[in-house]
Amino acid sequence: MIKVGDTIPAATLLAATPDGPKEMSTAELFGEGKVVMFAVPGAFTPTCSARHLPGFLERTEALKAKGVDRIACLAVNDPFVLNAWAKDQGVGDKILMLSDGSAKFTKTLGLELDLSARGLGIRSSRYAMVVENGVVTVLNVEEPGGFEVSSAEAVLEAI
Repeated sequence: MIKVGDTIPAATLLAATPDGPKEMSTAELFGEGKVVMFAVPGAFTPTCSARHLPGFLERTEALKAKGVDRIACLAVNDPFVLNAWAKDQGVGDKILMLSDGSAKFTKTLGLELDLSARGLGIRSSRYAMVVENGVVTVLNVEEPGGFEVSSAEAVLEAI
């Protein structure tokens, strides 16, 4: 599993935009500045929709005040689902919604979660990380079913 001090590996993700999916490299996303990325097991799922994404939306300005240049949300969903979820949640341009539809990047990080028994297949673990100039400086991974260390509040305390 990726750890603090590691460089984000090279990969391509899809950003969900109002104009359709846009390819973005991890170098483009994380190469310069301070980025907070949080990952969710799935768009429209209960904790993700009621607490995780809304927490980052509510604390966007507080994160920016601590020097965060970009906030991103990653899910193993297709970019069209993420775009619909962003609209439903009123994300606007506050959070970049990233699709890792095949879980390739998530597996590279070692942060996949097998929810096949629940009919959901391979998903991402719930986590939050801070990446500065391509290097992981904070990594908070939840235990399955948990929601404590990856919240926006926990990230604010860590930076």
